[in-house]
Formats: sequence, structure tokens, C-alpha cells
Amino acid sequence: MNNFGRIFRLSIFGESHGKGVGITIDGCPSGIDLTDEDLLHDISRRKSGARGTTPRIEADMPSILSGTFEGKTTGAPLIILFHNKNTKSKDYSNLLDSPRPGHADFVAQHKFGRHNDYTGGGHFSGRITLGIVAAGVVAKKILGDVQIDAKLTEVGGQSDFDAAVEDALLQHDSVGGIVECRANNLPIGYGEPFFDSVESMISHLIFAIPATKGIEFGSGFGAAKMKGSEHNDNFIDASGKTETNNAGGINGGITNGNELVFRVAIKPTSSIGRNQKTMNFAKGEVEDLLIEGRHDACIALRVPVIIEAATAIALADLKLLDKARR
Repeated sequence: MNNFGRIFRLSIFGESHGKGVGITIDGCPSGIDLTDEDLLHDISRRKSGARGTTPRIEADMPSILSGTFEGKTTGAPLIILFHNKNTKSKDYSNLLDSPRPGHADFVAQHKFGRHNDYTGGGHFSGRITLGIVAAGVVAKKILGDVQIDAKLTEVGGQSDFDAAVEDALLQHDSVGGIVECRANNLPIGYGEPFFDSVESMISHLIFAIPATKGIEFGSGFGAAKMKGSEHNDNFIDASGKTETNNAGGINGGITNGNELVFRVAIKPTSSIGRNQKTMNFAKGEVEDLLIEGRHDACIALRVPVIIEAATAIALADLKLLDKARR
């Protein structure tokens, strides 16, 4: 249900308003330097507090419960836990009968019944990505010199992020964004053809990030408008360096040594402060819905570090897989 990976394997757990959230990591090599403090930098990049993000502020202090000894990984499973402290579950008491448009409320209840934890989105919440960020820190250590950098390039269709967010706040609405991720110093040969291609592995994890609606590698959808003579990347030296990078650093599902490049579309946050329509299933009629609670006007502002983490996790698994087969 919530597992990923062939060698570097993850199992994610927790709910938004439960006692805590976290991740179990199996297959991590022994001898890697790792303490709670190593996790803090990337975790801080994901935190709320900036204009346009949720006013729910959590300490997000990690606790490594197992898998390390004297500051190094042991090779046993890592368990990393984050306690939830700042919850207001009463804001969600009406959702059993009146699911929020754009959210998982409706499908979650159909799939899991009325026992599903709907408060704060439960297990469908973006808060669960804390575990992904923590695992990403470990994965980056496994990757060594590989540099991964994700940046927000567009908010609400604009390059002026502040203006787009302010407009959404004034209208009690939300906006999405585009995040571009680049990875450098990748060796040639990571990835397995077809099912475990680099694109497949990364995309699998990217779509595990709530609010993701699309991904494109290299020239992406623009490739459909190009001729082969335009899209092909000509080789310019014996290392495999190419003149252009329409392939985004991947050929045949395998890294080719050039920069890995992809972009991710993040949708507007579903919880907005404007009146919407929904079905009240207890009454059997459509009625107005005004969502209470604390929500991001632009969740894309907090996504780049999560995309970096997802990329690192996929690449770390492929690195270990490549090492095992050799």
C-alpha cells in the first residue's frame, strides 16, 4: 500500500492529525553518517510560515528511533518519527457527510469506510511528505557527489511569485505552480529499461507527492512539435556530452551522463476560503460549503525540497541496484 523501492525500500506512515508521521527505510547501507541534526536543513525548507503557506506551524523535530549507532547507519531498518503537536481536528467534523471538492474525502470514505481518518486529510495529507524529505536526506548521502536542485519557476502562471500569491490571498483562493528539478554529476548507466527506467522511478515518487498533476523530462510535451532532426541531441565529445539536452539526461530509460532535467506541475490547493458546492450525503442534496481550517494558498512554495528528496530516493535505489548487478 505505501511501499517503494527494490533495494532502498521505504514504508511511509502516519496521519495529518494523528500522533505523528514518519518513514521506515530498509536497505540503507551501513556506515553512513546520520544524526537527527543532519535532517534539519531540508526539513526547514519544507516548513510553513512564509506568506501564502498554512498558519499551522509544527516543530517538525525528527527522531531517529532505530538504524543508527554512534552517529552512523547500522544497516538495520531506519525509523524516523515526527510528532504532531499543533492540530485542530474540529475544523473537519463535517467532512463525513460533505466531502470537499478536489480532496480525497469522497474516495477515501468509499475505499476505507467511515473508519478513515479524515481530519486534516488524514493519510492523504501533504504532511506525510515529511517522511519523504527525511528519506531524501539519507538518499543524498548515498548518492555522494550527485547534486540535485529543484526550484519554483512559476506560480499561478506568473514569474512574479509574490504577486500571484497576494492575488490568491485577496480572493480567498489558491494557485498552483511549476517546479523544475536538475541533477548533475550523475554517472552513465543508472536505470533499467522499461519498468524501472529513470523516468518511471522518478515519476512514481513524484506522483506520490500530493497535488502533483504532471511531469515532463527534457523537452517534454514540446517534443511533440519538433522534428527528429531538431530533437536529437548530437554527441560532441567522447564522454557522451551532447550539444543539446532534449532528452533531459536520459536515453532508453538510462542516465547518459548529461544533466537530468524535469519539470513538475503542482495544482492549486483544494482547500480555499471561497464558497463551493458539494453533496451532503446525509441529506441527499447539494449545498454550500465553506471550508474552515488552516491551509496553504500555494502549496507549490513548499514542494521543491520534496521533489529533490523524491529524485534522490529514486536515484539512490537505482545506484544500489546497479551496484548489486555488477
